[in-house]
Order: sequence, then C-alpha cells, then structure tokens
Amino acid sequence: MTSRGQDWSGWIGRTAEAEDAMDVARANALQATLESEDPEFAAGDFLPPLWHWCYFWQAIPLSGVGRDGHGARGAFLPPIELPRRMWAGSRVTWHEGLPLGAPARRVSTILDVVAKEGRSGPLAFVTVKHEISGAAGLALTEEHDIVYRAAPQPGEAAPAGRPAPADLPWRREISPDPVLLFRYSALTFNGHRIHYDHPYVTEVEGYPGLIVHGPLLATLMVDLARRAQPARRIAGFSFRALSPIFDTAPFSVAGRPLGESADLWVVNPAGDIAMQGQVVFG
Repeated sequence: MTSRGQDWSGWIGRTAEAEDAMDVARANALQATLESEDPEFAAGDFLPPLWHWCYFWQAIPLSGVGRDGHGARGAFLPPIELPRRMWAGSRVTWHEGLPLGAPARRVSTILDVVAKEGRSGPLAFVTVKHEISGAAGLALTEEHDIVYRAAPQPGEAAPAGRPAPADLPWRREISPDPVLLFRYSALTFNGHRIHYDHPYVTEVEGYPGLIVHGPLLATLMVDLARRAQPARRIAGFSFRALSPIFDTAPFSVAGRPLGESADLWVVNPAGDIAMQGQVVFG
C-alpha cells in the first residue's frame, strides 16, 4: 500500500527471528510489579498469559535508536514517516505451555501494511505475526497490530468516548504512577519515550501525560480474568485499543463472564472505554 508517495508492499513477508532463555527472575519481577496473585516462579513453571511480551528483547545500539526512543524504522518494520506509533491490538492463541528457565524461539513475519485516511489525518497499520516455540513445539501465535498516526493539529479535540457498561462484576482500580510505567518499560526493554519522558510526550507528541503501555493494559485485563476465574486456563485473547490511558488519574480494568469466555474493558477516569477485549477459556 502507498501513502504520500511511499510504497511499503515490499515489506510484506519480511521475517525476523529471536531466541531467549525465558529467565525466571524476569517473571518474578513482573509478578511483583503487577502485584499478581501468582506465587513466586521457579524453573519449569509455565509463563502466565501475555507475559511473553517481557522476553525477546531487541537490544538496539543507541546509535540505531530514533527520536521517539524506538529502534530507527527501516530495519524490520517499514520506514513509515508518521510520527505517532501505538500498539493498536492483538489476537493471541495459546497452544502449549511455555516453561521458564528453558530456551524459546520467536519468528516474526509482516503480514500486511495498510494506509488509510482517518478523521485526524493519515494512518498506517502494520500487522505482524509472532510464533513462539519452546521444547514442546509451538506455544503461542499472536497477530500484533501497530498503528502510525500524524502529529496532532493545534487545538485538535480528542474524539468523544463511548461509555463502559455499568455494574460489571469484575473490577480493579489501577493507579498508573511513573514507577509502574518505568518498571514495565524496563521489563520489556521498551525505550519508547511516551512512557517515561514527560517533556517529550507532552511537548513533542502533544499528549497530556505519560501513556500507559497498551500491552500493560492488556496484561492487566487478562490478569483480572485470572483473578476472577483462577481454575480456568486461558486459551485465547483478543483486544483493541480505542484511546490512550495517561498517568494523570487512576483507571479501572473491568469484566464479566460469558460461559466459555469473558468480556473485558479498560475504563478511563471519565467512565469511557479505552480498550476492549475478550478471553476464551480452554
């Protein structure tokens, strides 16, 4: 697809591979950061759902980092010039447990690159498929959607939100202080400055505060389902981000069971939906 004279179709089908040892200490650090109800982990324990995002780091030299703190575009992902980059959503299926303390391998493939025109200007969506395998074979498959947006216009108002459902039986309030955001950035080796650099996120990208990571919000949603239904195995999860959550006020994760699945939401301080998802129980 093209946008502003650029053709990214040649990036479709590109692959990248990574290996990791699934370090136990990293899982225990995330357990403490989330205040998870999981006991301390040991080698051989299975990694909880979505915690794989803390592994397979891309340790790019500082000389190869772009202005936003991400790796400079054009290595694996296409060199899309739109300045704002966000995690738009994912669809994850678990096939086997992924044991801690054992090697694992991830193969990533660019499935699609699509240019669109949104209400606020040009957009570009990149879909990447990740396949992670352990000793027992394929452990999980994920399709990850990345969105690139134009910089905001002066005085541009945020779009109206959609109210979250009322009287949800599962609910947990989260205070997104900078320490939580720093820890998750460190555990995922995420250098994106929107999560820790207040002058950058407010003065350059035009947001009102630090942005809570999309994968952190998704992990908190799945963690809520696991707290509510601890005996059930999660076999699949999908989510879509609708609007950012900032560090300026507490937000909620909420949900309700639907038999073999559960609907989940991230609710912003105004009571509107910031992210919505669904888990499927195995």
